[in-house]
Amino acid sequence: MNEKPDTIKMEEAAYTLKAISNGTRLCVISLLSEQEELNVSQLGEQLQCEQSLLSHHLTDMRAKGILNCRRDGKNCYYSLKNKQIVQIIECIRTCNCV
Repeated sequence: MNEKPDTIKMEEAAYTLKAISNGTRLCVISLLSEQEELNVSQLGEQLQCEQSLLSHHLTDMRAKGILNCRRDGKNCYYSLKNKQIVQIIECIRTCNCV
């Protein structure tokens, strides 16, 4: 049977893929899939990325509904909002794209 694609779901998928289409962002998702929650300093250390650039990516990913942010004093802790996004990372790893 020939089914029509659900255009709304495809648009949502395209939006998500655009939101994560950056190496740093994919690495953030990968790290947060392995560790439940990390703060900006921990992410910066593991990614060896400037904090200002990393903060920009984190803020944008949060605004686009990919990450949660929890404040504890001066620290912001990030976690994945939707765990299903990890499937994208697994697909990239298993299809020899990296």
